Amino acid sequence: MEIKDNTFARQFETIAPEGLLSVEYSFQEKKIFLTKINIPEGFEDQDFIDTLLRNIMEIVIEKKFKLMPIHPKIVQFIKKNPKYKELLPPGIRI
Repeated sequence: MEIKDNTFARQFETIAPEGLLSVEYSFQEKKIFLTKINIPEGFEDQDFIDTLLRNIMEIVIEKKFKLMPIHPKIVQFIKKNPKYKELLPPGIRI
């Protein structure tokens, strides 16, 4: 899966057969806030979304940012994958 970091639109993007999927973000200091997931209407492939989020987590690890999940689906993903809880800043629990 190829993920494009569209810095102008402040979102990670990838193409699925149904259309463009994106995860919007914002930065504050060394923290990345994942604020919104844009999914095409009728798209129901949860495995594809989970793979997208895993790849975004790898980007966050590579850039050494702390993660602030804002969107409920991203919070749910972190709960299902506790290995990514180490990306949360101190004092933030999910």
